[in-house]
Amino acid sequence: MLRIAHFSDLHFCAKNLDEAARCFGFAVSEAIAREVDVAVISGDATDHALDVHSPAVRTLAQEVRRLADSCPVLMLQGTYSHEPPGTLSIFPLLGGRHPVLVADRLGQVALMVDGRWLASQRWRFDSVPRGARALFTCVPTVNKADVAAVVGALDAAEAVGHQLAALLAGYATVNEAARAEGVPTLGVAHGTVSGCVTEHGVPMAGFDHEFTTTSLFSARAQAFLLGHIHQHQAWQDDGRWIAYAGSIGRFHHGEREAKGFLLWQVAAASTNWQFIATPARRTVDLVFEGAPDPTEIERAVKELALAGAWVRVRWQIGEEERSSVDRDAIRRVLADAADVQLEGRVVPVVRSRAEGISQATSLAEKVRRWCELASAETAPLLERLAQLAHAEPARIVEGILAGPSQAIASDPEPVPAHDASLHPLAVFE
Repeated sequence: MLRIAHFSDLHFCAKNLDEAARCFGFAVSEAIAREVDVAVISGDATDHALDVHSPAVRTLAQEVRRLADSCPVLMLQGTYSHEPPGTLSIFPLLGGRHPVLVADRLGQVALMVDGRWLASQRWRFDSVPRGARALFTCVPTVNKADVAAVVGALDAAEAVGHQLAALLAGYATVNEAARAEGVPTLGVAHGTVSGCVTEHGVPMAGFDHEFTTTSLFSARAQAFLLGHIHQHQAWQDDGRWIAYAGSIGRFHHGEREAKGFLLWQVAAASTNWQFIATPARRTVDLVFEGAPDPTEIERAVKELALAGAWVRVRWQIGEEERSSVDRDAIRRVLADAADVQLEGRVVPVVRSRAEGISQATSLAEKVRRWCELASAETAPLLERLAQLAHAEPARIVEGILAGPSQAIASDPEPVPAHDASLHPLAVFE
C-alpha cells in the first residue's frame, strides 16, 4: 500500500502569497506528520511567471524542500500561462533528502524501492521496471498550439481530446502488467474533464476538453490524480478512482466549498482517499436586488462576523439609479474586512419602438398613436405640438412665464403632414 499526498493548484504569486503560504504550509506539515510515501503536485504551483528572487518563489521552494526532506516529490507541468515552460526546473536542484522529479512531458515514471525516480525513455515503459515500488503515468498540459499546427486551429481543441484518449488507452497494457505484479499504478494529469464542475458551480460541458472519465479510466491506472479545476470532486469505476484535489486555498471571491488536499492509499488492486481541509480564507457574498443598503451591510458585519473575511458586495440597479450607490460608504462599513470587492450591474433603460408609428403620415398622427400605446392624454400634447409649429420659441417661453392667462393660443388645425419646418424625429419611440 502506497500513501500519497496529492496537492494541486497552489498558485503562488505576490497577490496570493498569504493564502497559498498558509494553506500549503499547513498541508505540507500534515503530510509529513502522516508519514506519506510520496508527494504529488499536479500542476499550477505558480500563478504566472515569477522572478526567482520573489518572496513567492522563495516560500514555495522552502515548502517543496520540506517535502523533499520527508519523501520523494513529483511535480507536474501545469497550464503554460501559470507555469511557463522551465519554471519548475529549479526544484530538482533544491537538494533535499529525497529527489524531486519534474514531469513536463508525456511519459511514465517509476518510483523505485530505493526511493529514486526512473523515467521512461519513450511515451511509456515497454515492461514494468524491475524494482519498481509504484508506476506513475504522467500527462502534463498539452500544448494545443502544436496540435493546431498539424490539424488547424478550428479542429485543435477536439483533436487534443481524441489524441489523448488514444494515448491513455495505450497505457493500459503496462498498467495491467504492473497490477499483475502487485505494483500500484497511478496517473497524474492536468486538464479539464468533460462534465466536471468549477469552483463557481459551472459545469464544463462540451467537446473541447482534454479528458473524459471514460478516457481516463481506459488507462487502467488504479488512481488518477488531477489538477487544473479548483473544485474538489471525484469519480469511481470498479474500484478505480479519478479525483481533483482542488486548489489549496480560496483565491477568488465566490468560492464557498472547502479547500484542501487528498491523502491517497493505493495498492495494486484497491484505492481509497481522504480529503483534508486547509485553513482557507473566508469568502462572503452580500447580494442586493436594488441599491446596496449600508445599514444592512453593517448588520451583516455584526451577524456574520465579517472582520478578516473576503467580502464581495453585488447589486443590480436601473440606469437612472446608478449615481445613488455610495461606494465609499460601503467600504467604510467593511473597513475590517480583509478584502472588499464591489460589483454593480446597471440595467440599461430599454426603449421599444411604438408599434405602427412608422406608418403614420403626419407628426400629429404619430403623437396620437404614441398616446394610445402609452395611455397618455392626446389633447395637451397636440396643443403643444401646434404651438411649436406656429409660434416662435421666444413667444412660447414668454407665454409660459406670463402664466396661463397669457398663454399663446394654439391653432386647432392639424399639423400639416409635410410641413418642412418640422422633422418627424423618433422622439416618441
